[in-house]
Amino acid sequence: MICGTRGSQLARTQTQTVVSNLEEIISEEIETKIIKTTGDKIKDSQLYNIDAKGIFTKELDEALINGDIDFAVHSFKDLPSELNPELVITAIPIRESVNEVLISNYSWDELPDNATIGTSSVRREAFCKYHEKNIQTTPLRGNVETRIRKVEEGVCDATIMAQAGINRLGLQDHIKEVFPVDYIMPPAGQGALAIMTHKDSEYNDVISKLNHDDTRNEALVEKTILETIGVGCQWPVGIVSKVNGSEINIKCKLLSPEGKLLADINETTTKSNAIETAKSIGNKLKEDSL
Repeated sequence: MICGTRGSQLARTQTQTVVSNLEEIISEEIETKIIKTTGDKIKDSQLYNIDAKGIFTKELDEALINGDIDFAVHSFKDLPSELNPELVITAIPIRESVNEVLISNYSWDELPDNATIGTSSVRREAFCKYHEKNIQTTPLRGNVETRIRKVEEGVCDATIMAQAGINRLGLQDHIKEVFPVDYIMPPAGQGALAIMTHKDSEYNDVISKLNHDDTRNEALVEKTILETIGVGCQWPVGIVSKVNGSEINIKCKLLSPEGKLLADINETTTKSNAIETAKSIGNKLKEDSL
């Protein structure tokens, strides 16, 4: 069996966890193949200034369709809103933290006037504006380690990142502050992984054993909202959900690029009705963005 992954340290670390868990199930060694994606090759542009659809997944999708690999491991939030019809999300393992964190020598409240926050996320930039911080934003690209190093070198005063990736890399000592999800709401699927296969793969049954039902419910609900809005990561929207027994709570904040709050949704529904509720929320967010 061959697994495909991006080449960053985070992608390889995430993939190795999945591979190790799967090797325990099948009792045989799995080969890992590194595939460079378009998103890995673009170093000097903010993601919302380019066509970001499938930017971190397209080459891995092609490798799956061509039979060069048997499964691929993605950060769920990197998936495009519409998947290739030849492919399926066969498993979504248990989720890491969904929170956003501050990387800085300053706490959020201690950031000086006109401090620079490095980010290439339109959502994070909009949430900074929403909270009326007297700060400047500047483009910041690169893997987790690179962005942390740039803050330490003074390229910018701070950056905002996903806690999940930092936890997976064991870099928690660099976290200055963890933001509550209601303060800076994460993107759909943050903290979750997606294991993709060809829909006709002989390995689908065994790979599906890595699935975590509650995480799958949460991630697919969040993805459904994005699909319904039809704007993917190009719009400043935070989405997070949480399963509690037979219910699921869904929260969304939609902002304008200037940081104006356009919609603030907090709904609880049953798991059985979650996808329909997600579609309804997505339609409301679409209306509010017009």
